[in-house]
Amino acid sequence: MAKRINLILEDETAQAITRAAKPGERSRFINRAVQYYAAAHAPDALRARLKQAALRDRYLAEEAARDWRAVDHEAWQALNRGERRGKRSTRAAERST
Repeated sequence: MAKRINLILEDETAQAITRAAKPGERSRFINRAVQYYAAAHAPDALRARLKQAALRDRYLAEEAARDWRAVDHEAWQALNRGERRGKRSTRAAERST
């Protein structure tokens, strides 16, 4: 069953509907657009999209961890060998002029 309602739309929105909908099908166009928007933005739909993205991208974190593991391993090995990257600070360097 259909129900008639009155809407107030911005001019740009009304013009976009007029351009997109065929003559005589404006109500059907708006109905389908609202149904699509409501379904896509419902909490369950958002949760499903987040879950899908998490499953799709689950290997990114693992890949980043593998990439950094080698760098981290090098740094620890250097520390274990007693290597230092920068100059040691001296007391003279700490004094202000």
